[in-house]
Amino acid sequence: MLKGLAITPPILGRITIGKLVENNGKRLPQKDDQFTITSQLQTKEGWIRHPLDEQLRTAQEGKLRTIPIRLLFSDPDLNLRAEYALFDRQTARPLCVGDGEQCKRRTQDGMATLDCPSPDGCPLAQGGACKPYGRLNVLIGDDDPLGSFIFRTTGFNSIRTLAARLAYFKAISGNRLACMPLELRLRGKSTRQSRGTAIFYVDITLREGWTLEETLAEAQRLDDWHQQTGFDQKALDRAAKAGFANGAFEDSAEESIDVVEEFYPDAPEHPPGRQEPNAPVTLADKLQAKSQQQPQANADAEAPTGEADTPPGSDAQQPSPRQAKRA
Repeated sequence: MLKGLAITPPILGRITIGKLVENNGKRLPQKDDQFTITSQLQTKEGWIRHPLDEQLRTAQEGKLRTIPIRLLFSDPDLNLRAEYALFDRQTARPLCVGDGEQCKRRTQDGMATLDCPSPDGCPLAQGGACKPYGRLNVLIGDDDPLGSFIFRTTGFNSIRTLAARLAYFKAISGNRLACMPLELRLRGKSTRQSRGTAIFYVDITLREGWTLEETLAEAQRLDDWHQQTGFDQKALDRAAKAGFANGAFEDSAEESIDVVEEFYPDAPEHPPGRQEPNAPVTLADKLQAKSQQQPQANADAEAPTGEADTPPGSDAQQPSPRQAKRA
Protein backbone atom coordinates (compact mmCIF):
# COMPACT_ATOMS: atom_id res chain seq x y z
CA MET A 1 0.00 0.00 0.00
CA LEU A 2 1.30 3.48 -0.87
CA LYS A 3 2.26 5.31 2.30
CA GLY A 4 0.92 8.83 2.64
CA LEU A 5 -2.18 8.07 0.55
CA ALA A 6 -5.43 7.91 2.54
CA ILE A 7 -7.54 4.93 1.42
CA THR A 8 -11.10 6.23 1.57
CA PRO A 9 -14.48 4.59 0.84
CA PRO A 10 -15.33 4.34 -2.88
CA ILE A 11 -17.48 7.33 -3.89
CA LEU A 12 -20.45 7.00 -6.25
CA GLY A 13 -21.70 10.56 -5.89
CA ARG A 14 -22.16 13.66 -3.74
CA ILE A 15 -24.94 14.96 -1.49
CA THR A 16 -25.20 18.74 -1.21
CA ILE A 17 -27.58 21.38 0.14
CA GLY A 18 -26.36 24.05 -2.24
CA LYS A 19 -24.61 24.65 -5.53
CA LEU A 20 -22.00 26.82 -7.22
CA VAL A 21 -23.28 29.66 -9.38
CA GLU A 22 -21.47 32.03 -11.74
CA ASN A 23 -21.47 35.65 -10.54
CA ASN A 24 -19.40 38.32 -12.31
CA GLY A 25 -17.00 35.70 -13.59
CA LYS A 26 -16.55 34.06 -10.20
CA ARG A 27 -18.04 30.78 -9.02
CA LEU A 28 -19.73 31.27 -5.64
CA PRO A 29 -21.69 28.84 -3.43
CA GLN A 30 -25.44 29.34 -3.19
CA LYS A 31 -27.44 27.81 -0.34
CA ASP A 32 -30.55 25.75 -0.98
CA ASP A 33 -33.49 24.41 1.03
CA GLN A 34 -33.26 20.85 -0.28
CA PHE A 35 -30.81 18.07 -1.04
CA THR A 36 -29.23 17.45 -4.42
CA ILE A 37 -27.60 14.12 -5.27
CA THR A 38 -24.99 14.38 -8.00
CA SER A 39 -22.67 12.02 -9.80
CA GLN A 40 -18.89 12.39 -9.89
CA LEU A 41 -19.05 14.15 -13.28
CA GLN A 42 -19.36 17.86 -13.91
CA THR A 43 -19.72 20.13 -16.92
CA LYS A 44 -19.48 23.89 -17.37
CA GLU A 45 -23.04 24.10 -16.01
CA GLY A 46 -22.15 22.21 -12.83
CA TRP A 47 -22.31 18.70 -11.42
CA ILE A 48 -24.45 16.18 -13.29
CA ARG A 49 -27.30 14.86 -11.18
CA HIS A 50 -27.33 11.20 -10.21
CA PRO A 51 -30.32 9.10 -11.37
CA LEU A 52 -31.25 8.56 -7.72
CA ASP A 53 -31.87 12.30 -7.38
CA GLU A 54 -34.79 12.29 -9.80
CA GLN A 55 -36.10 9.01 -8.42
CA LEU A 56 -36.27 10.26 -4.83
CA ARG A 57 -37.35 13.76 -5.83
CA THR A 58 -40.36 12.44 -7.74
CA ALA A 59 -41.51 10.51 -4.67
CA GLN A 60 -41.36 13.73 -2.61
CA GLU A 61 -43.23 15.98 -5.06
CA GLY A 62 -40.13 17.78 -6.30
CA LYS A 63 -38.51 18.83 -2.99
CA LEU A 64 -35.80 16.40 -1.87
CA ARG A 65 -35.61 16.85 1.89
CA THR A 66 -35.20 13.27 3.10
CA ILE A 67 -32.92 10.49 1.80
CA PRO A 68 -33.20 6.86 2.99
CA ILE A 69 -29.73 5.65 3.93
CA ARG A 70 -27.68 3.00 5.65
CA LEU A 71 -24.19 3.40 7.05
CA LEU A 72 -21.01 1.63 5.98
CA PHE A 73 -19.45 1.24 9.41
CA SER A 74 -20.49 0.57 12.98
CA ASP A 75 -17.89 3.01 14.30
CA PRO A 76 -19.39 6.55 14.17
CA ASP A 77 -15.94 8.12 13.66
CA LEU A 78 -15.47 6.16 10.45
CA ASN A 79 -18.79 7.27 8.98
CA LEU A 80 -18.28 10.93 9.99
CA ARG A 81 -14.79 12.42 10.04
CA ALA A 82 -14.74 15.95 11.45
CA GLU A 83 -11.71 18.17 12.02
CA TYR A 84 -10.44 21.71 11.85
CA ALA A 85 -8.96 22.17 8.39
CA LEU A 86 -6.75 24.86 6.85
CA PHE A 87 -6.16 24.96 3.10
CA ASP A 88 -3.66 27.03 1.14
CA ARG A 89 -5.82 29.41 -0.90
CA GLN A 90 -3.31 29.62 -3.74
CA THR A 91 -2.57 25.93 -4.26
CA ALA A 92 -5.75 24.49 -2.64
CA ARG A 93 -3.57 21.95 -0.86
CA PRO A 94 -4.46 21.04 2.73
CA LEU A 95 -1.84 22.44 5.08
CA CYS A 96 -3.08 21.60 8.56
CA VAL A 97 -5.82 19.47 10.16
CA GLY A 98 -6.48 19.24 13.88
CA ASP A 99 -9.01 18.23 16.51
CA GLY A 100 -8.50 21.05 19.01
CA GLU A 101 -5.74 19.20 20.87
CA GLN A 102 -3.28 18.05 18.23
CA CYS A 103 -2.82 18.81 14.55
CA LYS A 104 -0.94 17.42 11.56
CA ARG A 105 0.78 20.20 9.64
CA ARG A 106 2.74 20.22 6.40
CA THR A 107 6.16 21.81 7.02
CA GLN A 108 9.43 22.18 5.14
CA ASP A 109 10.73 19.07 6.91
CA GLY A 110 7.64 17.01 6.16
CA MET A 111 4.60 16.25 8.27
CA ALA A 112 4.72 17.39 11.89
CA THR A 113 2.42 16.74 14.85
CA LEU A 114 1.86 19.93 16.85
CA ASP A 115 -0.49 21.32 19.48
CA CYS A 116 -3.83 22.51 18.09
CA PRO A 117 -5.32 25.50 19.96
CA SER A 118 -8.45 25.48 17.68
CA PRO A 119 -9.10 28.28 15.17
CA ASP A 120 -9.77 30.92 17.85
CA GLY A 121 -6.25 30.59 19.27
CA CYS A 122 -4.18 29.75 16.19
CA PRO A 123 -2.33 32.59 14.38
CA LEU A 124 -2.49 30.72 11.07
CA ALA A 125 -6.29 30.43 11.32
CA GLN A 126 -7.15 34.12 11.58
CA GLY A 127 -9.57 35.62 9.08
CA GLY A 128 -11.59 32.45 8.58
CA ALA A 129 -8.67 30.51 7.12
CA CYS A 130 -9.43 27.45 9.29
CA LYS A 131 -12.91 25.98 9.69
CA PRO A 132 -14.58 22.84 11.00
CA TYR A 133 -14.82 20.41 8.13
CA GLY A 134 -16.89 17.22 8.17
CA ARG A 135 -17.35 14.35 5.70
CA LEU A 136 -20.15 11.81 6.02
CA ASN A 137 -20.30 8.64 3.90
CA VAL A 138 -23.68 6.92 3.49
CA LEU A 139 -25.19 4.11 1.41
CA ILE A 140 -28.16 4.91 -0.84
CA GLY A 141 -29.95 2.04 -2.54
CA ASP A 142 -28.77 -1.57 -2.82
CA ASP A 143 -26.81 -1.57 -6.08
CA ASP A 144 -23.35 -1.34 -4.48
CA PRO A 145 -22.96 -2.52 -0.85
CA LEU A 146 -19.57 -0.77 -0.50
CA GLY A 147 -20.07 2.27 -2.76
CA SER A 148 -21.04 5.38 -0.86
CA PHE A 149 -22.24 8.93 -1.36
CA ILE A 150 -20.38 11.69 0.45
CA PHE A 151 -21.82 14.75 2.19
CA ARG A 152 -19.32 17.50 2.98
CA THR A 153 -20.03 20.38 5.34
CA THR A 154 -18.31 23.17 7.26
CA GLY A 155 -21.38 23.87 9.40
CA PHE A 156 -21.26 23.43 13.17
CA ASN A 157 -24.97 22.55 13.29
CA SER A 158 -24.66 19.64 10.85
CA ILE A 159 -21.41 18.30 12.34
CA ARG A 160 -22.63 18.46 15.94
CA THR A 161 -26.05 16.94 15.14
CA LEU A 162 -24.65 14.13 12.99
CA ALA A 163 -21.98 13.24 15.57
CA ALA A 164 -24.57 13.05 18.36
CA ARG A 165 -27.03 10.96 16.35
CA LEU A 166 -24.40 8.45 15.26
CA ALA A 167 -23.14 7.99 18.82
CA TYR A 168 -26.67 7.56 20.19
CA PHE A 169 -27.80 5.12 17.48
CA LYS A 170 -24.69 3.03 18.03
CA ALA A 171 -25.39 2.88 21.76
CA ILE A 172 -29.07 1.92 21.61
CA SER A 173 -28.56 -0.63 18.81
CA GLY A 174 -25.89 -2.62 20.62
CA ASN A 175 -23.13 -1.60 18.16
CA ARG A 176 -25.29 -2.41 15.11
CA LEU A 177 -25.11 1.07 13.57
CA ALA A 178 -24.31 -0.29 10.10
CA CYS A 179 -27.45 -2.45 10.17
CA MET A 180 -29.97 0.29 11.00
CA PRO A 181 -32.30 1.65 8.27
CA LEU A 182 -32.03 5.41 8.74
CA GLU A 183 -32.74 8.65 6.93
CA LEU A 184 -30.90 11.88 6.14
CA ARG A 185 -33.24 14.76 6.92
CA LEU A 186 -32.85 18.46 6.17
CA ARG A 187 -33.81 20.68 9.07
CA GLY A 188 -34.04 24.44 9.39
CA LYS A 189 -33.79 26.92 12.20
CA SER A 190 -33.26 30.63 12.69
CA THR A 191 -31.11 32.43 15.23
CA ARG A 192 -30.57 35.99 16.34
CA GLN A 193 -27.31 35.98 14.42
CA SER A 194 -29.09 34.92 11.23
CA ARG A 195 -31.65 37.75 11.75
CA GLY A 196 -34.58 35.42 11.26
CA THR A 197 -33.26 33.87 8.04
CA ALA A 198 -33.56 30.09 7.97
CA ILE A 199 -30.34 28.11 8.44
CA PHE A 200 -30.47 24.58 7.04
CA TYR A 201 -28.50 21.68 8.46
CA VAL A 202 -28.46 17.89 8.12
CA ASP A 203 -29.73 15.37 10.64
CA ILE A 204 -29.95 11.55 10.78
CA THR A 205 -33.29 10.18 11.96
CA LEU A 206 -35.44 7.08 11.84
CA ARG A 207 -37.06 6.51 8.48
CA GLU A 208 -40.48 8.01 8.06
CA GLY A 209 -43.14 5.57 9.23
CA TRP A 210 -40.70 3.46 11.26
CA THR A 211 -40.78 3.23 15.04
CA LEU A 212 -37.64 2.84 17.12
CA GLU A 213 -38.61 -0.71 18.02
CA GLU A 214 -39.11 -1.66 14.36
CA THR A 215 -35.76 -0.11 13.45
CA LEU A 216 -33.91 -1.99 16.19
CA ALA A 217 -35.62 -5.25 15.23
CA GLU A 218 -34.55 -4.77 11.60
CA ALA A 219 -30.98 -4.05 12.74
CA GLN A 220 -30.97 -7.27 14.76
CA ARG A 221 -32.35 -9.25 11.83
CA LEU A 222 -29.78 -7.87 9.40
CA ASP A 223 -26.93 -8.44 11.86
CA ASP A 224 -27.99 -12.09 12.25
CA TRP A 225 -28.14 -12.45 8.47
CA HIS A 226 -24.65 -10.98 8.10
CA GLN A 227 -23.27 -13.50 10.56
CA GLN A 228 -24.94 -16.38 8.76
CA THR A 229 -23.61 -15.31 5.36
CA GLY A 230 -20.09 -14.53 6.61
CA PHE A 231 -20.23 -10.72 6.32
CA ASP A 232 -17.60 -9.50 8.82
CA GLN A 233 -18.53 -5.97 9.87
CA LYS A 234 -15.74 -5.72 12.46
CA ALA A 235 -13.12 -6.59 9.84
CA LEU A 236 -14.58 -3.97 7.49
CA ASP A 237 -14.30 -1.32 10.21
CA ARG A 238 -10.68 -2.30 10.90
CA ALA A 239 -9.80 -2.10 7.20
CA ALA A 240 -11.41 1.34 6.90
CA LYS A 241 -9.62 2.64 10.00
CA ALA A 242 -6.27 1.48 8.64
CA GLY A 243 -7.02 3.07 5.27
CA PHE A 244 -7.85 6.47 6.75
CA ALA A 245 -4.72 6.36 8.93
CA ASN A 246 -2.49 5.63 5.92
CA GLY A 247 -2.52 9.30 4.84
CA ALA A 248 -2.08 12.59 6.68
CA PHE A 249 -4.84 14.31 4.67
CA GLU A 250 -7.98 12.60 3.45
CA ASP A 251 -8.74 14.79 0.43
CA SER A 252 -6.71 14.36 -2.73
CA ALA A 253 -5.25 17.34 -4.60
CA GLU A 254 -8.08 17.50 -7.14
CA GLU A 255 -10.74 17.12 -4.43
CA SER A 256 -9.16 19.92 -2.40
CA ILE A 257 -9.64 22.36 -5.28
CA ASP A 258 -13.40 21.71 -5.25
CA VAL A 259 -13.55 21.87 -1.45
CA VAL A 260 -11.79 25.25 -1.28
CA GLU A 261 -13.94 26.66 -4.07
CA GLU A 262 -17.19 25.53 -2.44
CA PHE A 263 -16.57 25.96 1.28
CA TYR A 264 -13.82 28.58 1.66
CA PRO A 265 -14.63 31.33 -0.89
CA ASP A 266 -14.99 34.08 1.73
CA ALA A 267 -11.66 33.42 3.43
CA PRO A 268 -8.83 35.81 2.47
CA GLU A 269 -5.94 34.64 0.33
CA HIS A 270 -3.76 35.45 3.33
CA PRO A 271 -4.81 35.79 6.97
CA PRO A 272 -4.75 39.41 8.23
CA GLY A 273 -2.02 40.81 10.45
CA ARG A 274 0.86 41.65 8.12
CA GLN A 275 3.59 43.65 9.76
CA GLU A 276 5.56 44.39 6.58
CA PRO A 277 4.44 44.74 2.96
CA ASN A 278 6.32 41.62 1.83
CA ALA A 279 6.16 39.65 5.08
CA PRO A 280 5.14 35.99 4.58
CA VAL A 281 1.87 35.31 6.40
CA THR A 282 0.60 31.92 5.26
CA LEU A 283 2.44 28.71 5.94
CA ALA A 284 3.13 28.32 2.21
CA ASP A 285 4.59 31.84 2.11
CA LYS A 286 6.85 31.16 5.07
CA LEU A 287 8.17 27.92 3.62
CA GLN A 288 8.76 29.47 0.20
CA ALA A 289 10.48 32.52 1.70
CA LYS A 290 12.73 30.37 3.83
CA SER A 291 13.74 28.18 0.90
CA GLN A 292 14.61 31.25 -1.21
CA GLN A 293 16.57 33.16 1.41
CA GLN A 294 19.99 31.71 0.48
CA PRO A 295 19.61 31.77 -3.34
CA GLN A 296 18.20 35.30 -3.22
CA ALA A 297 21.03 36.50 -0.98
CA ASN A 298 23.59 35.21 -3.47
CA ALA A 299 21.74 36.86 -6.37
CA ASP A 300 21.60 40.20 -4.57
CA ALA A 301 25.33 40.08 -3.93
CA GLU A 302 26.07 39.58 -7.64
CA ALA A 303 23.47 41.99 -9.10
CA PRO A 304 24.49 45.60 -9.95
CA THR A 305 23.16 48.35 -7.70
CA GLY A 306 19.67 49.56 -8.64
CA GLU A 307 18.52 46.36 -10.38
CA ALA A 308 15.56 44.40 -9.03
CA ASP A 309 14.73 40.82 -9.96
CA THR A 310 11.31 39.20 -9.84
CA PRO A 311 11.46 36.18 -7.50
CA PRO A 312 11.12 32.91 -9.39
CA GLY A 313 7.80 31.11 -9.03
CA SER A 314 5.89 34.27 -8.04
CA ASP A 315 2.08 34.18 -8.09
CA ALA A 316 2.00 36.75 -10.90
CA GLN A 317 3.64 34.27 -13.25
CA GLN A 318 1.64 31.13 -12.52
CA PRO A 319 -2.15 30.70 -12.29
CA SER A 320 -3.66 28.97 -9.29
CA PRO A 321 -4.89 25.36 -9.61
CA ARG A 322 -8.48 26.59 -9.43
CA GLN A 323 -7.93 29.01 -12.30
CA ALA A 324 -6.17 26.30 -14.33
CA LYS A 325 -8.98 23.84 -13.71
CA ARG A 326 -11.70 26.27 -14.78
CA ALA A 327 -9.69 27.18 -17.88
